[in-house]
This record gives sequence, C-alpha cells and structure tokens, in this order.
Amino acid sequence: MNRYPAWLNILVIVVVLTGILFALPNIYGSAPAVQLADADGKDISQTQLENFLGSLESDGVTPEAAYLKDGRAVIRFASVEDQQRSGERLRARYEQDTNVALTLAPRLPDWVRGMGLSPMSLGLDLRGGVYVLLEVDMNTAIDNRMQGYEQDIDERLRDARIRHQVRLNNQIITVRLQNSEDREKARAIIEDADAEVLIGDGTDGKSLTVRMSEAQIKERQDFAIEQNMTTLRNRVDQLGVAEPLVQRQGVDRIVVQLPGVQDPTELEKILTATATLEFRLVDQAGDLPGSRTYPGRAGEQSQVLRREVIASGDEIIDANSGFTPEGQPAVHITLDSAGGERMLAATRDNVGKPMSTLFIEWREEDVTRGGKTEKRKIKTEEIINTATIRGVFKTRFQITGLTPIEARDLAVLLRAGALAAPVYKVDERTIGPSLGQDNIDRGFRAIQIGFLAVIVFMAVYYRWFGMIANVALLSNLVFIVAVLSMVGASLTLPGIAGIVLTVGMAVDANVLIFERIREEIAAGSSPQAAINSGYEKALSSIADANITTLIAAIVLLAFGTGPIKGFAITLMIGILTSMFTAIVGTRSIVNFVFGGRKITSIPV
Repeated sequence: MNRYPAWLNILVIVVVLTGILFALPNIYGSAPAVQLADADGKDISQTQLENFLGSLESDGVTPEAAYLKDGRAVIRFASVEDQQRSGERLRARYEQDTNVALTLAPRLPDWVRGMGLSPMSLGLDLRGGVYVLLEVDMNTAIDNRMQGYEQDIDERLRDARIRHQVRLNNQIITVRLQNSEDREKARAIIEDADAEVLIGDGTDGKSLTVRMSEAQIKERQDFAIEQNMTTLRNRVDQLGVAEPLVQRQGVDRIVVQLPGVQDPTELEKILTATATLEFRLVDQAGDLPGSRTYPGRAGEQSQVLRREVIASGDEIIDANSGFTPEGQPAVHITLDSAGGERMLAATRDNVGKPMSTLFIEWREEDVTRGGKTEKRKIKTEEIINTATIRGVFKTRFQITGLTPIEARDLAVLLRAGALAAPVYKVDERTIGPSLGQDNIDRGFRAIQIGFLAVIVFMAVYYRWFGMIANVALLSNLVFIVAVLSMVGASLTLPGIAGIVLTVGMAVDANVLIFERIREEIAAGSSPQAAINSGYEKALSSIADANITTLIAAIVLLAFGTGPIKGFAITLMIGILTSMFTAIVGTRSIVNFVFGGRKITSIPV
C-alpha cells in the first residue's frame, strides 16, 4: 500500500529537476549594460559587436561580458560608471546608424545563456526604469477620419459626374449640390459608401450634411487607442528596448513602462513623435478646387499642392535610411498594395510633372495667458522634397531633403507605423535602479519571513510530516519562479504579494490531508490506511478550495490592469503549482519514506 508506480516517481523527479533548471538563472542577478540595435531594424553582426568593443577598449573600458541576443548587441559592465561612460562613447560614435540604450542585463554564465535560459523579467517597480503616461488626441482622430470621408465623397460624386462642393467644418461635412434631384443621387451614393454615417438635409433644400454616428465615433476612438498602442510597441522595439509594457488606461490614455531603461530623453522624443508623410501632386496652375499653398523647408520653396493624397504614412510598410548615389541622406520607402496602386496610377498619368513630399507633425507647447499656463496643440505642415516624376513606379522609391539624423529618425517612425492620432505626455517618472533594488529586497524579505514562519509552524505542529510539507513548499516557490521565467511574465511588487499569499495557501492542502490522517488514526485505522484515506478523502475539499480561488484569479487577470494583473498572474501560477507539490509531491515523498512496509505509527 502507498506505493507510486516507477513511471510516476520518475515523472515527479523530472518535473522537479526541470523546475530547478528554469529557475536557476534567477540566482545570478543583473548588472548595468548597454544595448545596441540597428536603426534600420537589421540584426547586429558579430563584426559590429567587435567594432563596439574595440571602440570601448580604446577608451580604456573593459566590459564584463558582450554577446548578441535577438539581433541586438548587449555589453555588460561591472559598474554604473563604466556603463554611462560607455553609453556616451557609443552614442557619440554610432548615433547615425545605431540606437544605444542604457539598461540592465542578467549576469548569466555563458553555459546558462547558451542553453537559452533566462531569468524572469522584473517590473518597473522592481527593476527601475521609465514610466510615461500619454494622452491620445481623440478629436484629431475623428478629424482625420472625417477628412477621409470628405475626400471619398468628393471622388465618388466626381466619378458620378454630379456637380458639387464638399466642405468639412467642426466634424460635419456639408455637400452643396445644384438641385434637389442631385441631392437625392448624392444621398444614395454616400449611403452606398457607408450606411452607418448620419445624413441630414440642408436648410436650402439642395445640400446634405454628413457626420459620424455615436457608434462610429466610439469605434474610431477604440481604433485610435489600439493602433497607437501597436505603433508605440513597434517604436520601442525599433529602439532596442527589451520587455516594454504598453497598455491602455481609461478612455484616452496609454501607459508605457520601460523596465531597465535609465535614459528617457531619446525615448520620449520617439514615443510622442507624430511625424508622418503625405505624397501629393503639385497644382502647377494653382486653380484646382481644394488646392493649398504649403511652405517649404530647408531650401525648398513653397508649392501649391492638390488636395488628393496619393499615399500617406499609414500605407508605408517599410522605410530605411541611407544615401543616394550623390551622397545625399535619403529614406527608402516601400508602400503597401493600396498605396502602391495609387502611386502607380499617379506616376503613370503625370510623367514629367512635379510631386511633393509633405511632412506633417503635431506637437504641444505651453502658452501663458492671463497668468495661467495652457497646453496648445500645433500642427506643422511643410514640404521637405519636390521632385519631377521621371518614370513610372509603384511601391518602391526614395525621398530626400533631410539631414542624416532626421532621415534615421523618420525611417524609425515610418517603419514602426504612423500614429492614428497625436499623443501628448501627461506624466513621466524615472525610477532609479537603487529604488528598484530596495523594493526587491523588501519584497523578498517579506517572502522569507512568511516562508520561515510557515516552516516553523508546520515542523512543530506536524513533526516529520510537516517537514515533508516544507520541502513541497520550497519546491512550490521554485516552480513559481521557473514558470515566470518560462512564460516571460513580469514579476512586480503586487506579484510578490501574490507569492506571499501563495506561501500561506500552499500548506492549506497539506493541513487538510494531515488532519484527515489524524482523524483516521484516532478512528482506529492502521497507519498505512490512514495515509491512503487522508490523501484520497481530502482531495475533493482541496480541489474545491483551489478552484474557487483560481476562478477569482482568472477574473482579476481578465478585467484587471497593471498591478492587479501582476497579482493575479502569480496567484494563478501559485495555485496550480501548489496543487502539484501539496498532493503529488508530498505523496511521493511519504510513499518513499513510509510506503510498502509495515509501520506501527507515523510522526504526524
């Protein structure tokens, strides 16, 4: 009685050893490091890494370690002073084609890193880093969509040969027509294009008003948030920042957390940049409806551009900075299929005519009025390049008129994707690594105190069976760390709270089992029968208690944000691993020590 089959014992041993292996990288800690990523998104080569190291050695700095990871170069140092000194050196020498970020890197031996193992990631509150709260300009998101409607309505009515005037004002499109018959035709065309827009009659009997419905506005706002989150993630990834957290907060805000990053200056500029491009034909006669004069930039003269946009930044799928054969800085553009088709049609019909690249950027300035400082949103539109169309092209071409640094930054922004609406910084906090380490020390001290208190109680109250439960409890902590490392989940202060709670809950199952064994012995059962009955009869109560807690953790994970999610993740993992260690793990040890032989008493 009370013997596991050999395969089950082997399975338990394999699971325990696997847990120890995946948890192992966490014992080495982290060190200050510099991470370098190619500005065009290409993988850093071994030759480039050697060049970086040579540059540092010539400056008298010897790194602790250097290696390639996920296409990026990581150079680790023994001190923060060496890290900062090296970061400045590398940034000054390779700024044009390489993104340099100060971060923290795990201090892993080569053999551990060679096995592909890595420690669990630490959240901003533990690791230190940069916290940025951004607000999305929802009004601009709606305005951009309405401008698209305006252009689409204009093109459809022109194709239908209906004389008209289309004007957008305060998110309402007014369509003026010649008579009521044209008005009804126009209404049918607009409804066919989008049945959800709200179409009203003008007061003169010959015009229509078009605006978005509440459902469309809500959908557009959600799209702006989701698109901006995706774009921000791509931008951070282009800069080589590891383990970023980008998530929605409330209706119109986005939280960006960058653990380990200690230099927020470059990041802020890239995160809030709303630069994009539009390609438009020049109205040489200057008499087409909707044409406007746009100022030039850096030597470019002002031009009258047509209202129709051939292609825009959100249709660019790739952008790389480089140089023309003449040595001018350039951005090499690749359009998607829709933008490419329009570019093909425009260049085919306008060979020999000029086309301009319009640079559009939103920014926010502080303006003092009546002694109060207010935020004012400013939109800058300027022509950075005008060139004559020499031949027909479709998806691939290049733009010039930029400095090398401007070309690199613009390529990063375009490659990461355009923001659906401008974002403005609301709050920024930088948590130093010393504060993060202090949080780590306090958190783990709480775990240690809770763990030791439970160990003492179990050992005193349940004697040797209590020591077996303590072994399972230690294994449970190892498994939690191992799972966090495997799945890449971040450990935060609330996550540590979840682990502390799990430490207390993990022994609940063993308390139920051991109390059941005591009851069976008191009722006259033999020691072996009492052990068997204790584990079997307590199983249903253990399952009920843990499943209900697991449901609560799942709800917290599904509907919570930020700290709540961190707590829910560790709680869920702790519940699942404690079920294994408390039931299967302790049973395997009890079977090994007491099973398969005649005993007269058990130390419980």
